[in-house]
Formats: sequence, C-alpha cells, structure tokens
Amino acid sequence: MSAPVIEALGDDALLIRLGAGIDDATNRAALDLAAALRAAGLPGIRDIAPAYASVCLRYDVAAWSAGAASAGAFTQIAARVGTLLDAPPGSNAAPATEEPVEIPVCYGGDCGPDLDAVAAHARLPVEAVVARHAQADYRVAMLGFMPGFPYLLGLDPALCMPRRATPRTRVPSGSVAIGGAQTGIYPRELPGGWQLIGRTPLLLFDASRAEPALLRPGQRVRFREIDAAQFEVASR
Repeated sequence: MSAPVIEALGDDALLIRLGAGIDDATNRAALDLAAALRAAGLPGIRDIAPAYASVCLRYDVAAWSAGAASAGAFTQIAARVGTLLDAPPGSNAAPATEEPVEIPVCYGGDCGPDLDAVAAHARLPVEAVVARHAQADYRVAMLGFMPGFPYLLGLDPALCMPRRATPRTRVPSGSVAIGGAQTGIYPRELPGGWQLIGRTPLLLFDASRAEPALLRPGQRVRFREIDAAQFEVASR
C-alpha cells in the first residue's frame, strides 16, 4: 500500500488515495479509514464512500470555512483527516463484522446464460464452477456503478474471466456476474458487460426502505444455490 494522498475533489469533497488497483489489504485499509471517519464525528459531513483503494469524503463547506473560500475549508478538513491517517496501525479498525449475508442464487439456464462459457474458460465442469462460486467467502469491497451494486472480493481465482467483448444492453435485475477477479450483483435492470452466471430473487436496492441498499461496504456475503422453482416462488 502506498503512502496516503489527500486531494480536492471539486469544491465540497476530498479523496483520500491509499493505493491503486484491486488489493485486499488496501481495500481493508479503506474500509477501516471510512469507519474511523464516521466515528470521529467531524462536523458537516454529508457522505463517506469507501472504494477499492480510496475514500471519498463530501462535506459542507460552510461548516469548515466560516465564510472563507472553499479552498480554506479543504485545507482545514484535510488537516483533520491527516491526523486520522497518522493514528497508530489498528486504531482505526472497524468493529468485527456480523454473520455473512446469505444471497440465494439460481445458477445457469435463463438466470445465468454465461455459466457454460465461464466453465469452459476455467476448464471445469459447470457443477464445479457453481460449487466454487457458492462456497467462497466474499466481502463487499465497495458499492458503485449504480446504487446498491456490490463489488465483491473473494472470488476463486480459477473462476476469473474477462468481461464480455460486447456488453449487453439489458441485464436483468438480480443477476449475479463475474467481471475479471470480481463478483457483482446487478440491483436493477441495467446494461452491462460482466459474465452472467446466475440470478437472485432478492431486491438489492429499494429507495422506500430505511436502509435502501441491502448490502454495505465491509459486509461478508455467502451465496446459496437454489433451483429454478425456488427462484420463481421467491420472485413473486
């Protein structure tokens, strides 16, 4: 992990870069920093959004500038964030997570039209692909792309597969997919180029819920295989 860098992101946000690329240790550091920022109770914070290797912090300029220019607000809040980054290792750690969230998935068929292609790419039987995917222990690295879309770390390396050369214009809501070394779940019907291996009947994002997103960064996730009949019943 590289030395943290704090940079302005527009007039009312900053970005703390902790590294680059997809790396488990760097992502854990980003999640820990996001937890520390929430626990610090800084004034005027509008949003704290961890990503794979960074944390975005949106803030109310007036809460930090006392009428001065936005540049002054950035200087002040960046200095405060810097003190959190200087804390001893482990002191910013998030509390232990709860039990994994279980996601039922119907693999293959109409629910997973790319499952056979993934199996061929991995040189494994379809049943082995399903077993490996469902038995892995995943962690939500971040939410992005669309509200509620979880990027999950923990995919068995044997199942890694590049995105499709030609993205689909419509991917059904609840589709479970592989894109490179990641697994994700489409929260609604969207265009997308990931390899579709299954589908869950769960609604990953609902603006009417108290917590609209079913999953949040840092949560553990496990998949559980269901058949087509169970999927249909659960989708009603």
